[in-house]
Amino acid sequence: MRKKVLGLIPARGGSKGVPRKNIKILGGRPLLYYTAKPALESKLLNKVIISTEDQEIADIARTLGIEVPFLRPQELALDTTPTLPALIHALEFMKNELNEEYDYLCLLQPTNPLRDVETIDACIAKIIEEDLDSVFTTLEVPTEVNPHWVYFEKENQTLELSTGGYEPIPRRQSLPKAYYREGSVYVTKTSVILEQNSLYGNKVGGYLLNQPCPINIDTMEDWEKAESYFKLNNLCAE
Repeated sequence: MRKKVLGLIPARGGSKGVPRKNIKILGGRPLLYYTAKPALESKLLNKVIISTEDQEIADIARTLGIEVPFLRPQELALDTTPTLPALIHALEFMKNELNEEYDYLCLLQPTNPLRDVETIDACIAKIIEEDLDSVFTTLEVPTEVNPHWVYFEKENQTLELSTGGYEPIPRRQSLPKAYYREGSVYVTKTSVILEQNSLYGNKVGGYLLNQPCPINIDTMEDWEKAESYFKLNNLCAE
């Protein structure tokens, strides 16, 4: 039986770094468009919904083809609200109000407008085929900041290796590869989210990208760089 995967786009109305960024126009289209398009093109997402507390964002999402089964409660849309409670709310609403249950949830944040459908489907395929708890997009950590060479400062201002060891690995050639979360795609078993209150679980897999995404928008400086990138690469709508 084919696994059911819910695509979820979180889009609050109260962004501070870039006001109203989720519907702010980039390259002639709302920022939300660039996440909606590959999500709706996915062959492995059964449904794509938005979680927002904002009616204007909900209305624009509908014009882009994203379903809006609910408006997120205001208390789950504060600056201090973590992402996980909003995901739990969405899954519980879909189950309790619409009688729809999903095996996996795919989280797609609008701040990464250049993710492609191939990456989305590759992450979904990986978590299903390898029976993992979660999969997210990754990038390789440069050698110079490998965790085996990185130190944390302790309260007494002495240094401790991030790995918890006492001696750093001396040879560059002996360092194990290390990865960090890139952030454009997260896929998690819904049982892990609902039963473990976690986006990750115990069996975690990474989908390695060839290069960093050139755009990840959190600040006005990021937005200005995104505008320049779109113009330079002729990505603006006619």
